[in-house]
Amino acid sequence: MICRDFFAVRKLREVIVGVCIVRTEPALNIASGTDKLPFNLPTTATAPFCPSEVKGSVAVSPAAPLWKKLLQFAGPGLLISIGYMDPGNWATDIEAGSRYGYSLLFVVVLSSLAAMVLQCLSMRLGIVTGKDLAQLSRERYSKPVANVQWMLAELSIIACDLAEVLGGALAFHLLFGVSLIWGVVLTAFDTLIVLGLKGKNFRDLEAIMLGLIATIGVGYVVELVLVKPHWPSVAAGLVPSIHALSDREPLYLAIGILGATVMPHNLYLHSSIVQTRVVDGDAKSLASAITLSRIDTIVSLVLALLINAAILILAASAFHATGHTQVTEIEDAYKLLAPIVGTGLAAILFAVTLFASGQSSTFTGTIAGQVIMEGFLQLKIPCYQRRFITRALALVPALIGVYLLGNGAVGKLLVASQVVLSLQLPFALYPLIRMTSDRGVMGEFANALFMKVVAWLLFLVISAANLWLVVQTGVEWVG
Repeated sequence: MICRDFFAVRKLREVIVGVCIVRTEPALNIASGTDKLPFNLPTTATAPFCPSEVKGSVAVSPAAPLWKKLLQFAGPGLLISIGYMDPGNWATDIEAGSRYGYSLLFVVVLSSLAAMVLQCLSMRLGIVTGKDLAQLSRERYSKPVANVQWMLAELSIIACDLAEVLGGALAFHLLFGVSLIWGVVLTAFDTLIVLGLKGKNFRDLEAIMLGLIATIGVGYVVELVLVKPHWPSVAAGLVPSIHALSDREPLYLAIGILGATVMPHNLYLHSSIVQTRVVDGDAKSLASAITLSRIDTIVSLVLALLINAAILILAASAFHATGHTQVTEIEDAYKLLAPIVGTGLAAILFAVTLFASGQSSTFTGTIAGQVIMEGFLQLKIPCYQRRFITRALALVPALIGVYLLGNGAVGKLLVASQVVLSLQLPFALYPLIRMTSDRGVMGEFANALFMKVVAWLLFLVISAANLWLVVQTGVEWVG
């Protein structure tokens, strides 16, 4: 259903949320019945999850030495990188490694390079214009078109959150032995974490992200030490090979890796959170901010690349090399690790890193949801309510799937979530490339001819690959 005007959209949100809706300008703070509780819940969006509340909140010293400036600009890239190592990526990387060894490792590298290009475009758009992709889309497109973009962006957040629900539930199941259904239910309580961080500054959130990413990274370093990969074969897998994609099955998996890598809501998110840094509007200051933010983005996505590569290498070393070439489920990978590696530590670390991966996306999903609602609809609601709505909409298909299909639902639902994300991606890519190529929007910072060619080629390749993935998935489901 496409809302025909702003008031219809606002009414829809009031029905769904069941609370007072707060307009961005001016903000209204009206009690929503929480005064009966022994504590007061927020009645409007607050830092660190509300983009308008944290904009320009991180001071940057122009006279600081380079190393200090790099540290001041470091952070937004970490939040973006989380989306590139979520449980959806785990599923495709594990299957690729177990079935084809190291041969598809180059696909992980190329997909990550494409993501770096697109995220740098998003970052540059936010710094130069002082607005995010959602705000600019609302201003430049008609209301019906902008509303469709909003709905598709919301679907991508819900699809991504579905993957986090499944990953978190599976981690609870593996670590504590609870059933998957109860694991799904337990993931709903992450709303309390969002409440606990109310009023914190954005740098605190970035520090938490760094800790979670470090947990995942250290976990995989230890696991790789335990499984002892054959590094010459790993190096060979980094070399692009048409032969490796000559059959339908590896091509299908390669496209799945590509579709699971570039997240549409990350493009909206990145263009917003880079504005947390205080940057002057002159050309020199903007150019400096773009350079420093580009370093932050590339370094952070290199970390995500290394973690994704580590997942595939682990699967190739532990499963493919030992004849277990049909490991397609995360739970199967967990169960096989201990007997193959010879120690239960590998399996425990695997589950812990899975939990950290799913939990970290709680924060980025909440911020992305606020960015999209504020940008497209000029609406703000308390962040814990935003978190609860998204999580509730993801819990429904997860609970139904697990109830009907049992533990086997995890793999199928993860694939479904990646297909949904693939469908949304072109609708975020197209306006991003158009706007960053428009000198009326970007001025002297508009895309050069080379970057235009690269960006549009990526758009065509990713769109064609995602369309093929969706068609093939549909054929498999029907068959």
